[in-house]
Amino acid sequence: MSDNHQLPNSPSAPSHKVVWERDTLERLAFATLAEQRASRRWRIFFRFAWLALAAALAWTGLHRAGVGSSGPSQPHTAVVAIKGEIADGADASAEWTVNALRAAFEDEGSQAVVLLINSPGGSPVQAGIINDEVRRLKAKHEKPVYAVVEESCASAAYYIAVAADEIYVDKASIVGSIGVLMDGFGFTGLMDKLGVERRLMTAGVNKGFLDPFSPQTKAQRTHAQTLLDQIHAQFIQVVREGRGKRLKETPELFTGLFWSGQQAVDLGLADGLGNLDYVAREIVKAEDIIDYTRHDNVAERIAKRFGAAIGEGAVHALQRQPAVR
Repeated sequence: MSDNHQLPNSPSAPSHKVVWERDTLERLAFATLAEQRASRRWRIFFRFAWLALAAALAWTGLHRAGVGSSGPSQPHTAVVAIKGEIADGADASAEWTVNALRAAFEDEGSQAVVLLINSPGGSPVQAGIINDEVRRLKAKHEKPVYAVVEESCASAAYYIAVAADEIYVDKASIVGSIGVLMDGFGFTGLMDKLGVERRLMTAGVNKGFLDPFSPQTKAQRTHAQTLLDQIHAQFIQVVREGRGKRLKETPELFTGLFWSGQQAVDLGLADGLGNLDYVAREIVKAEDIIDYTRHDNVAERIAKRFGAAIGEGAVHALQRQPAVR
C-alpha cells in the first residue's frame, strides 16, 4: 500500500463535518454582523427623522405665530383655560397662565377675556399672582373679564375666579371651598410601639416641627394655626373685594364648605348659569372664540424627549476637545 494513501478516518484526512460546521458558523457570523449594521442604520435613520420632524413642527409653530402677529385679529372672545392643579410647574401655573393672559389682553381683536376654569385648587401663592395680574391687565386694557366654571372651581381656583367681573357656572358645578389647609401625618405612637427611635438633629428648636416622626408641641401647633388663619383672612378679603355687595354672607360661607352651581348663584358666589359658548354669544357678543392657553405642543414634547440625550452628547463632545490656554 502506498505511503501517500490516507485512510478516510485518519486524523489528517479532511473532515466534511468540520468543514460544514465552519461554513455554517461563518455564515451565521456574517448574517449577525449584517443584521447589526442594518439595525444601527435604522436607528440612525429614525433619530434623524424624529429630529427633522421636531424642526419642522417648530418652524411651523413659529411661522404660524408670525402670521398671527402680523396684524390685528378679527373681533373674538379670548379664552385662557385654568385646569387641573394650580401649582408651580403645572399647566395651571402662574407663569403659563400670566403669559397667556397678557397675549389675550394685548390682542386688539379680543373683546373680552374668559377664564375657563375646571380646577380643585392648589397653591394660594400661584392663585394670588394670577388674581393680581388679571386685575392689573383688566384695568390697563379696559377689557371685561368673565369666569366660566365647568366641573369645579374650588379653593385657589375660586381665588382666581373672583378677579373676574362676572362668574358663570353650570347648575351642577362645584364652587367655593373658601379655606386653607396644611396636612400631614404623625407616626410617633406607632414608632414607640415598634421600638423605633427617630434621630433628628436640628439647629433651631422648631426646625423640625413638621417632621411626621417627631411630636408636635402646643406652641408649634399654635404657630401653624396662626399662619393658616392669616392666609385664610387674605382669601376672604380677596373674595369680598371681588364679589362686593353681590355676596350674601352666611356663617358657613368661609368655613371651607363648597356648593353646587345653583347654590353658588343664590349665595352670590356666582352671577348666573352659562357655559363658554353662552358667554361668548350672549354676554361678550363675539361668537368667535380663540384659545390663548399655553399647551405643550408636539415639538416641545419631542424636544424634552431628545434634549437630555443631545445635551449629554454635546457635553461628551466638548470634553473630548483639546483645551486651549
